[in-house]
Amino acid sequence: MADPLTKERPAQADTTPAKDLRNSPQRFINRELSWLAFNARVLEEADNPRHPLLERLRFLSISANNLDEFLMVRVAGLVAQQREGIDSRSDDGLTPSGQLAKINAGVAELHMQQQRQLGELRADLVKEGIEIVEPTGLTDHERESLEETFLSHVFPVLTPLAIDPAHPFPFIPNLGFSLALKLKAPNGENRLALVRIPAQVQRFIKLDSEGEGERFIALGNAIRLNLSKLF
Repeated sequence: MADPLTKERPAQADTTPAKDLRNSPQRFINRELSWLAFNARVLEEADNPRHPLLERLRFLSISANNLDEFLMVRVAGLVAQQREGIDSRSDDGLTPSGQLAKINAGVAELHMQQQRQLGELRADLVKEGIEIVEPTGLTDHERESLEETFLSHVFPVLTPLAIDPAHPFPFIPNLGFSLALKLKAPNGENRLALVRIPAQVQRFIKLDSEGEGERFIALGNAIRLNLSKLF
């Protein structure tokens, strides 16, 4: 039997960079696209069944927070350059507009994967007795107890804001959540309003359920169910 150590090996391909490659911007990796690839690897940890379920949910949350910061800081800088008509190329040969086109495609793919992962994790949470309930899935008892929770803990910190020519457009903070509402006045006139989701209240409210397991509803949905208390 031939000794594997002395067995003739196939010829190695010449890995010396060609002159045109040495002078090409293709030898660089775009910084922003590299960051998106890194955050995709963070999201992959949410898909790792060897991690505890809530840890997987935490990885998903981290990837979402990272994406928010990326869009607010790094992408915002490129948008500002595009708005000012700057067309200088980065080391990898892309203009701000070219980078934004590639970033938009990468962000769309990452967001789609985040939503897919969220749906799978929610299904796994249900199997473990943890459910995020939609408004149509509430029982009568849960609706009554939720109304009491809303009136005592949420209602006092809500401030509806009118949108009309007589008022400046309301300030919408970064990373904030708001409900945009189209209202009809008693005289039939259509009106617009915003209801900011308060940051000082937990994003999910635990329901007073009569069965087994833990059931929660998103704060935004709880407010939607009780809009008649505001208007």
